[in-house]
Amino acid sequence: MRQLRAGLIGLGAMGRNHARVLENLQGVTLVGIADPAVDRGRVVHGAPVVPDLEALLALGLDYAVVACPTALHEEVGLELARRGVSALIEKPLAHSVEAAHRLVAAFAAGDLVAGVGHIERYNPALQNLRARLALGELGEVFQVSTRRQGPFPHRIADVGVVKDLATHDIDLTSWVTGREYSSVSAHTVSKSGRPHEDMVAVIGRLSDGTMCSHLVNWLSPLKERSTIVTGERGCFVADTLTADLTFYANGAADTEWEALRTFRGVSEGDMVRYAIAKREPLLVEHEHFRDALLGKPSEIVTLRQGVRTVEVSAAVLESAATGRAMTIDHAREVLSVA
Repeated sequence: MRQLRAGLIGLGAMGRNHARVLENLQGVTLVGIADPAVDRGRVVHGAPVVPDLEALLALGLDYAVVACPTALHEEVGLELARRGVSALIEKPLAHSVEAAHRLVAAFAAGDLVAGVGHIERYNPALQNLRARLALGELGEVFQVSTRRQGPFPHRIADVGVVKDLATHDIDLTSWVTGREYSSVSAHTVSKSGRPHEDMVAVIGRLSDGTMCSHLVNWLSPLKERSTIVTGERGCFVADTLTADLTFYANGAADTEWEALRTFRGVSEGDMVRYAIAKREPLLVEHEHFRDALLGKPSEIVTLRQGVRTVEVSAAVLESAATGRAMTIDHAREVLSVA
């Protein structure tokens, strides 16, 4: 396996996790980390810290991991593309739809490998759930409901909870179902005293009519990461904190009570918690990106897929600002009032 030279941009909470994984990633050497807020000359996870992107590029890179604030993704990504360096860019891809499209164009023009760090796609519970949905184990899918809440992250200052956290749920919902969003309606509140929203409730519809809902906030002492998919044969519950997947089956017993037969509901059936092999999602994400660079079969989140998530998050914020439902037309790359 050819040894790839990787650089890291940003040494915040997520950046340190990237550095930890890159330090021991087979086939990859972490040659440097750029972060102006960290004392130059320091060595973190075996790599020297340099003051800026130019100094990092001078070390000679095959690719870079972009883990700086979202507001800087476009600037950093465009420079990497201009210099012929492939990139794994943390989610969300960019701070705006327009910026996301510019990044797609820049990396495509250079024929470079580029991906977005939507780490939930590599969570064992969600990967197993997606495979079971593809096999039709749930039958027709009726609804996808997610809850993502936890304490306030003081490290995040440039975006609100929609772009920082809800983008996880937007991406995973499309990915596990294989469907795009067709409309969203949302409400947000800001209680932390910062200019960005810190709580959002979203109701949406996918292209096949499946309902979806997302409750996301930074205002709870309870940390929760839950995805519930309900269909004609029962429901799957994925807990991405523990990587557990549980299936709740519809009851199979006949109802002899005539009055209840008129209601076409379901009753409680068997419950199964699946035994799933559990590998760290961030490590699996890096392995797939490494393999993509080497021309091997892999599953990365492409920049175009990342754009679609940015488009939906923009529609969520627009809906919250206007009080109107938004129709999403990815093909035309426009948003309209539903």
